[in-house]
Amino acid sequence: MNDDNKIIKIKTNFTSKNFIHVKKLRITLIVILIIFVLLLGRIGFIQFVEGSELKEMAYQQQAINQIISPKRGNIYDSTGKALAISAQVDTITINPAKFVKDTEVETRDYQEKVAKALADIFGLDYNEVLTKVQSSSQVETIVRKVEQDKVDKLKQWMDDNDVSVGINIDEDSKRYYPYGSVASAVIGFCGSDNQGLSGIESKWDTTLTGTPGKIVSSKGSNQQEIPNAEETYISAENGSDLTLTIDLNIQNIVEKYLKQAVIDNECTRGGNVIVMDPKTGDILGMASYPNYDLNSPYTPNSTLAETYDSLSDEEKSNALYQMWSNKSVNETYEPGSVFKVITASVALEEDITTTDKEGDFFDKGYEEFDNGDGTTTKITCWRRNPHDEESLRQALENSCNPAFMQLGARITAPVLYKYYDAFGLFNSTDSGLYGEQSSIFTPLDKVGPVELATMSFGQRLNITPLQMITAVCAIANDGILMKPRIVKEITNTDTNTVTEVPVTQVRQVISKQTAEEVKSMMESVVTDGTGGNAAVSGYSIGGKTGTSEPLDSQKEEGYVASYVAISPVEDTQVAILLTLYDPDPENKIKGHQGGTVAAPVVGQMLSEILPYLGVPSDSSASDDANSSNYITVPEIRNKTVAEAEKTLKDAGFKTKTYVNGDPNTTLVTDQNPKAGNSLPKNSIVILYGEGSEIGTSVEVPDLAGLNLSQAISRLREKNLNINTEGSGTVLTQDYAKGELVPEGTIIRVTLKPTLTDAH
Repeated sequence: MNDDNKIIKIKTNFTSKNFIHVKKLRITLIVILIIFVLLLGRIGFIQFVEGSELKEMAYQQQAINQIISPKRGNIYDSTGKALAISAQVDTITINPAKFVKDTEVETRDYQEKVAKALADIFGLDYNEVLTKVQSSSQVETIVRKVEQDKVDKLKQWMDDNDVSVGINIDEDSKRYYPYGSVASAVIGFCGSDNQGLSGIESKWDTTLTGTPGKIVSSKGSNQQEIPNAEETYISAENGSDLTLTIDLNIQNIVEKYLKQAVIDNECTRGGNVIVMDPKTGDILGMASYPNYDLNSPYTPNSTLAETYDSLSDEEKSNALYQMWSNKSVNETYEPGSVFKVITASVALEEDITTTDKEGDFFDKGYEEFDNGDGTTTKITCWRRNPHDEESLRQALENSCNPAFMQLGARITAPVLYKYYDAFGLFNSTDSGLYGEQSSIFTPLDKVGPVELATMSFGQRLNITPLQMITAVCAIANDGILMKPRIVKEITNTDTNTVTEVPVTQVRQVISKQTAEEVKSMMESVVTDGTGGNAAVSGYSIGGKTGTSEPLDSQKEEGYVASYVAISPVEDTQVAILLTLYDPDPENKIKGHQGGTVAAPVVGQMLSEILPYLGVPSDSSASDDANSSNYITVPEIRNKTVAEAEKTLKDAGFKTKTYVNGDPNTTLVTDQNPKAGNSLPKNSIVILYGEGSEIGTSVEVPDLAGLNLSQAISRLREKNLNINTEGSGTVLTQDYAKGELVPEGTIIRVTLKPTLTDAH
């Protein structure tokens, strides 16, 4: 082997800079893998966890949503009169970022100019408006619910000053109540956002409100709308109209007399009344007094205004809630002796007694009960002189507490509670009214002899007035309980589809025979008992008085005087429950009992409601003693004043004229009273000639306790007329003392013999 083929071994280590160390390569790959995994994890988190939120944010940044407000449904009475309507108004908003000019000084001047214009047009505080104009917010609301005349002024100012951006006029609606305070406790009202806050407006808010629509379009990165971009239009679904079972005519009748009763009897805690159709459960009228103006619900009524300014903020809030309260369903009360018709119904249905079993009960003036601890409780009758022996009919006529305590003991508490449940007294009636409460009864296992006794005549239990009248309506309806109904129909305003809220029969509580027997006894209460002050000439009336006294610990609440009536007794068409809270116990003429305080008022209500409903009167009923002296007012409008005066004087009337000009040529344009009214001879008719001003108003005098001739004399001093029912002394008048009325107004009065046996 030659030297050229020798292999030379290098003894030093060889290192090359062109190769990557294996260990470093492994670390690099691991780091890359970790970063990749983290990126995948972050992408997954964004996609699946934050995806919805980010999508919504992107949508909000890229989309313009214009809300289309639905029109709130109207509320009508059963005859089609609008009780609540939504009028078209506008909301004014601004975009402060649009009020920018080339220089800071020009910008400030422009902002001040805009602020002054807005403040002047809408009667707002300039500094508050300027703060909004200079705000960094995207949108500021200047004023809501603006009427058209002010919007027109704004549009004119914008045209005159070449302002085309930054001020927005958006369509809106405002709630109006055409009849002000009528049925205020029932209807309720809306807030500034048109959301119902009380009454039907709140209870049926979802139905009335509808569903908003919107227009969706796109905007670019400069936040301006992209021209010709595709728009999505989602139409609004307007709210549905509601037709109530309330009849405005009946509502006005009961509100007039309720107000009179509360004022005349100085009822410190007000009163309420419910009128129902027993056959359907329809609520024809429902009112609480004092009431309030639905168009300004946060303004205290005249009663609350007397003390409102002296109240704390919390007390003011509570007082307003109390003012809005519908006493018929929002508050419970002790029904007192009205409840005796329930006890009597149970006794007859269970064959415990009959209506006319002589001497079935004995009233010695009180009942005494062993408390089980060596003491006794004595519960007396309302009347000082005992009623002695009585049948059930007589006990109801006399409203005798001892007789009904004896009857309750015979029935027993478990049986009574079974019927209370059947009459619907343990649950709210589910009437569709706002804030309806339920009853408060002593638990059955806690009912002892005293509790059983007081329940039997309607005390120490609490129910709502609506629960009470609903139970009475079951008796009036041949023993069949009906669910109360306040909403009659729902009308879809987009399709005009009408959905009727059905009349609902709940159950048969007592037999038809028992119901007829109880109604017969209720009629006897009016014809021969303590309820005679509710009698109406020509109609059969069944009734029951009630006077409940407060607990010793709640004396400040006072008595509750009430009266329930049904008419006609056979084939009953209407039922009324009137409840007066804390009538003046010192009233020497009327006292504080249901028979003298509430019964006459119910009679007045029925005397107008029954003819209005077309219920025929008994043609054989005797007319008032003075009917022969009544004459009918003739129609004298469009006659000359001289001719009209002669016609009236020949007929037996006196006249007073308000005329500018010659009576022989001036025509009569109006008269008070109107033609067709029947008045006693020598009544006065006020005549108004062409161009003459309406005559002065006069204060109605207090007629309570006067006999007929005294009442006529007192009214004629004021140029007022009278229409009477009954005989004796005046118990009620349909206009309250001190109320201002035009000359010639007819004051309807009820005269009754002074009644001492009324409870």
